[in-house]
Amino acid sequence: MAYLGEEIRKLGFGLMRLPQKDGVIDVEETKAMVDAFMAAGFTYFDTAWAYAGSEDAIRQALVERYPREKFQLATKNAAWINCKTREEAIAQFDTSLKQTGAGYFDFYLLHNLGESRTQFFDKFDMWSWIKEKKEEGLIRHMGFSFHSTPEELEEILNAHPEMEFVQLQINYADWENPAIQSRACYEVARKHGKPVVIMEPVKGGMLANPPESVGKILKEAEPESSAASWAIRFAAGLEGVITVLSGMSCLDQMKDNLSYMKDFGGLTDKEREVLKNAQEELAKIPLIPCTTCNYCAKVCPMNIGISGSFTAMNYLTLYNNLEAAKNQEQWLVGGHGKKPASDCIKCGKCEAVCPQHIKIRDHLVTVSEKFSAAG
Repeated sequence: MAYLGEEIRKLGFGLMRLPQKDGVIDVEETKAMVDAFMAAGFTYFDTAWAYAGSEDAIRQALVERYPREKFQLATKNAAWINCKTREEAIAQFDTSLKQTGAGYFDFYLLHNLGESRTQFFDKFDMWSWIKEKKEEGLIRHMGFSFHSTPEELEEILNAHPEMEFVQLQINYADWENPAIQSRACYEVARKHGKPVVIMEPVKGGMLANPPESVGKILKEAEPESSAASWAIRFAAGLEGVITVLSGMSCLDQMKDNLSYMKDFGGLTDKEREVLKNAQEELAKIPLIPCTTCNYCAKVCPMNIGISGSFTAMNYLTLYNNLEAAKNQEQWLVGGHGKKPASDCIKCGKCEAVCPQHIKIRDHLVTVSEKFSAAG
């Protein structure tokens, strides 16, 4: 059965990580990237009010240089960023229209729903507002991007069946990751008949350089193909996908993506087998077996961000990127109002309630040593 966006080609240009020159977006290189993308027959561009300089850059690189009907432009509304009133939240839309010069948006998203952020869209009734904008013709299709649990996604889609699509973080590393639950979120969206725009298919660049044992499997299967290509093909091979966003930041990355996506017609059985082997190899890497149930958080007298600390530690183990893992820890712990691992008083209440029987106190010592040294 046909679905919204089925005709759109399966590589989208994510505009969050555009090339930089002297600390600002390099519009000339962005133009070259846009030209290569369009020449290869790709048409979907994804920006956001919250991406500094991005909407302005895409006006110059795309909107002012191509007929409006030749491309799809998506942007987003982040009502949870410094908005105290409905009017302030709505003003983001007017700013986006002005900065992009697009006249209308093909796809418009309520940005980054989940956890404590959803309440802002409810409080300001952005749901009825986005419908009004669609009726006015300023939005062609309305949806939302989402970072949280499948249970919360189910709640939102039950409450708002009028939403036409969902944007989700999906990649082969997070497919069964208990902290992300890519597969479960994807299945909820499809159960509700919603097509999916995929973000973070390369996990913020991490799957461009996967763990050595995983990279070996991919390289042996296709010596000439990049590791990133496998990640994007995994996502693009799923059913009901509008497009797969890749946050390309230079022309070489664009050319690599175009080389294997221009004729992409789905995954072969052989490619599926290789990716399955890569996932199994990834699963062998010894990680803290935390499922982020957060029972520990309910009893911790110090309000330690235990599951966030463990997610960041697992990230470090997998990708050996201390800076990226430290950023994860800062966001998942401090960014969620929790205290760092170093504040643990070793009372043991957490271990008494952990369904996975994790030696939480020992792991928190390791986390503290790793990330304190990083700071």
